[in-house]
Amino acid sequence: MALFLIAAGVHAADFEVADIRVEGLQRIAAGTIFNYLPVQVGDTVSDGITGRIIRALFTTGFFSDVRVEREGDVLIVVVRERPAIAQIDITGNKSLKTDQLKQGLEEIGMAEGRVFNPAMLDRIEQELRRQYFGTGKYGVEIDSTVSPLERNRVAVRIAIVEGQTARIKQINIIGNEAFSDRELLSQFELGTTKWYSFYTKNDQYSKQRLGGDLERLRSFYLDRGYINFEITSTQVSISPDKEGMYVTIAIEEGDVYRVREIKLAGESTVPTELLFPLIHLRRGEDFSRIKATESAERISELLGSEGYAFANVNAVPEIDEENKEVTITFFVDPGKRVYVRRINMEGNTRTRDVVLRREMRQLERAWFSTDLVRRSRERLQRLGYFENVTIETPAVPGLADQVDVNVGVRERPSGNLLAGVGFSQSQGILLNASVTQNNFLGTGKRVSMAVNTSRSTQLYRLAYTNPYYTVDGISRGFDLSYRATNFDDLIGADYSTDVGLAEVNFGLPISDVSRAGLGLRYQYTRFFPGTSKLASSFVRDNGDTFHDFFVTANYTRDSRDSAIFPSKGGLQRVFGELAVPGSDLQYYRLNLQGRQYVPLTRRFTFALRGDLGYGAGYGETAQMPFFENFYAGGPRSVRGYEAYSLGPREVDGDDDPVGGNLKLTGSLEVFAPPPIGGQFEDTVRLGAFLDFGNVWWTEADSLVGPTGFDLGELRYSAGLSFAWLSPVGALSLSLGFPINAEDHDDTQVFQFSFGQTF
Repeated sequence: MALFLIAAGVHAADFEVADIRVEGLQRIAAGTIFNYLPVQVGDTVSDGITGRIIRALFTTGFFSDVRVEREGDVLIVVVRERPAIAQIDITGNKSLKTDQLKQGLEEIGMAEGRVFNPAMLDRIEQELRRQYFGTGKYGVEIDSTVSPLERNRVAVRIAIVEGQTARIKQINIIGNEAFSDRELLSQFELGTTKWYSFYTKNDQYSKQRLGGDLERLRSFYLDRGYINFEITSTQVSISPDKEGMYVTIAIEEGDVYRVREIKLAGESTVPTELLFPLIHLRRGEDFSRIKATESAERISELLGSEGYAFANVNAVPEIDEENKEVTITFFVDPGKRVYVRRINMEGNTRTRDVVLRREMRQLERAWFSTDLVRRSRERLQRLGYFENVTIETPAVPGLADQVDVNVGVRERPSGNLLAGVGFSQSQGILLNASVTQNNFLGTGKRVSMAVNTSRSTQLYRLAYTNPYYTVDGISRGFDLSYRATNFDDLIGADYSTDVGLAEVNFGLPISDVSRAGLGLRYQYTRFFPGTSKLASSFVRDNGDTFHDFFVTANYTRDSRDSAIFPSKGGLQRVFGELAVPGSDLQYYRLNLQGRQYVPLTRRFTFALRGDLGYGAGYGETAQMPFFENFYAGGPRSVRGYEAYSLGPREVDGDDDPVGGNLKLTGSLEVFAPPPIGGQFEDTVRLGAFLDFGNVWWTEADSLVGPTGFDLGELRYSAGLSFAWLSPVGALSLSLGFPINAEDHDDTQVFQFSFGQTF
């Protein structure tokens, strides 16, 4: 039977379709064609219908040619498929990863396995340029080629010449009179190239970062009373070689407005005498938007802590243009008091619900409190069992006065089954085998069994702690251990000790961030004097075997936001131990430790550390046993000096360090995650530090020198640090350069410690 072409402009008799046949398909299923066809079997086809068929199939983008033919009462659709993309090869990219570029191409429809449309080449180049422009590479050159392959496929090859990153050469501000260019530009993240630009990338132009800088500029003026401040124009130009950026910002400062009056309006469920102290604006002073905003937030937080979760507080200024004054009215809408219907725990596959719930300060069926929710999250984060803790408070559908509290956690491994080797410069090779479970069977209890050996120390330990021995949060712990220490290998002094102890301790919660503790300990000590004259003198006066009973007390306050790499908060600890009367040795030791973390920027944190210790004998013991002395120097003390090396030394013999009964050490450090980010953001920290400290022997002794306390003997060092929580253990490195080392000091510029120690 003859074939008839049906197309616009070709007149043919209408006919009823008895069947539809599709020809030319290779990869696309016939069903896909039938889904797009505007005609079905049994329909009557005319010239107008054929045009609709062709347009419908072309619109899919799958075909480069479509024809409609007739064979009797059979409608024949002949198509030619566009080629499929077999592979996409990108070369020449260095600053952007291939996966990142391909993801951007996939968003515009270009991906391996999809249909290739030649019109997409322009979109490909535009998308790649968009990505490179976002990194400041405005001179990028992109060349795309398409190579046909067998089975109607093509290979797309994209060659990229990235060029140089455009740097900001100048930022000009026009119209400023009250403030200098330097003062205003100090508010910007963007700027010209500085020595630190390799880290901050501040000289790389970005539209988003410029938008943030303009908002900071606007806030700078609004916070100083310039209510009518306006940015009239922003112009960005690029040099002909596309390597230099020039930014010009035109502004109108306006006049300074002062606060005339402060009012409260709306429905207040809290006495106004409690609200006014939260407003930090004062009559007669310059208006400040940030103060008005923060005051409104403080009022909202107070209402939130009283159960008004959806409170709305707006600071509305009323401007007097003639007198250049403004009246601030805080409109308070507390809404309904909200109750917590249910607290839901998610993500704790190993940890029992009760472990999380006992840390919650927000309770079910109680008023909702933003402060209690915040404190609950902080307590969960400080447990150390979770990598991340999130709390959401969605409203209960259909109820305006109830919310659910959804706690989501992502658990981290809380146990270690460790058998390995580590190395410390102070202790040499560390052979260890231990089982430690901080969250034993998901109960929150800590169990530890350890066998660790090094060149100087052997330790065998079994410990158990129940943080909730009572429902009120009183903890109880037991500790059994045996430690053999060879001080000759540790500090060079020829004596050693064997110490066995058994201890029970209790902890009492005082607040959400502080605890007090009390403990009882029996300690057996066997002392081996060796050739040391100081050790021999001690044995002659006191003997070599001691049975001592101690009372210990401690107080800890931990307000850090994280136990691993904190960025704010602090940790303070006071510890004291007293060998009670009747013990073979009668002495006491006091230790005060403090750490404070202050966020400088989003990435940089300032850390301040201090450690003060003192010990002395009493009763029949003339002074604290010298083998219990404090020591200074080393990676965890004063970096740049050998571990345990600072302070007094034996006068006779090998001039070995003996520590002291008074210790003072500290550190100032600024640290940040590495600039490469990614997976190292949470596991690596780089720092710059200034350390100081020493130990003193405060009582005169002919076998030790020098004695007495002298702050002029403080040692200082400065340097760089590196810390990494590697998959096989904690690694810390430091380059410490002593500032005022004396001739007899043992210095050590490079120090490191690796592995698990107990």
